[in-house]
Amino acid sequence: MNGYVPNRMCQCPRCRARGLMGAAILITLGVLFLLNETTGVHFHQTFPVLLIVIGLVLWLSHTASIEGHIQPPLPPGVVPPPPPPGTVPPPPANSQGPEVHL
Repeated sequence: MNGYVPNRMCQCPRCRARGLMGAAILITLGVLFLLNETTGVHFHQTFPVLLIVIGLVLWLSHTASIEGHIQPPLPPGVVPPPPPPGTVPPPPANSQGPEVHL
């Protein structure tokens, strides 16, 4: 794998963790506003918790494993990048193998 490209259809831990940001922000904001309304703790005192949650979700999404990751398909007309130097490219799909003369 040359690099990590997010894929919505992939179920690896890193791709799943990337989808947690919106939910984590909404839940944190809801809890902070609930604390603001029901206790003496005001939002301007607790908003750093939101920054901590954002940082934790970002850290989780960047350090999660990519084992089992499925790269997204290339759009039509896009040529895949060449392999890194020193690697042997796979044979074309329509090749019959080396010719053998008897």
